Amino acid sequence: MIQLEHIAAGYLPGQDIIKDASFTLERGSFHFLSGGSGAGKTTLLAMLGLIHRPSCGQLRMFGKDVTRLPRYALPKLRRRIGMVSQDYRLLPHLTVEENVGLALKVAGEPPHAIQDKVAEMLAWVGLKEYHRARPEVLSGGQQQRVAIARAVITKPDLLLADEPSGHLETALALRFMYLFEALNKMGTTVLLATHDDALISRFSHPVLQLKDGVVTPLKSIAPSAPAGAMSARPLVY
Repeated sequence: MIQLEHIAAGYLPGQDIIKDASFTLERGSFHFLSGGSGAGKTTLLAMLGLIHRPSCGQLRMFGKDVTRLPRYALPKLRRRIGMVSQDYRLLPHLTVEENVGLALKVAGEPPHAIQDKVAEMLAWVGLKEYHRARPEVLSGGQQQRVAIARAVITKPDLLLADEPSGHLETALALRFMYLFEALNKMGTTVLLATHDDALISRFSHPVLQLKDGVVTPLKSIAPSAPAGAMSARPLVY
């Protein structure tokens, strides 16, 4: 369970973007985070990803009050979190396969297992032939696919996705949505930030709206299309 109580956060003293965020994400839940450009969705996800600290309030994750933990204790918790950022955050000196497999390597998996999992993941996202390429030669959409592959390959306890469909065609965006749902069914808690109301309307997951620095739960929206209409074969490793 992840619990926020009266959280505020910003990047300049006295200028909080998040002013009062109080909500709970139950283990294994799936929520959308909606809000317009500049509403603070990225800031909120960075805080949940343990990249940015709140200026006040309490944040409990994985049974710990992370607002009170020293910085040296945070990397271990971050390994339980998968993040998809708008700016991709791929390491430019690593190849595509090295970027995707990095979290597995840090977790101590044997090289042959990493190679097999990365190969399957890259085939699934349609980038198998780019496995030795570096991020600089990829398009924005291709880099987004690498970032998503890297975030989900460890089957994290928490997946935070910031506008993951922003650089993807509709069919591919839906394909990744079904991947996120498959992970969710295996126990991953998912929070997906998007301003795409059309995407939200296709699924019945509850919505948290971020507006004027405050998070408000909205009613679930009935999907406009059957959830399995374009489903893809889930990964089996």
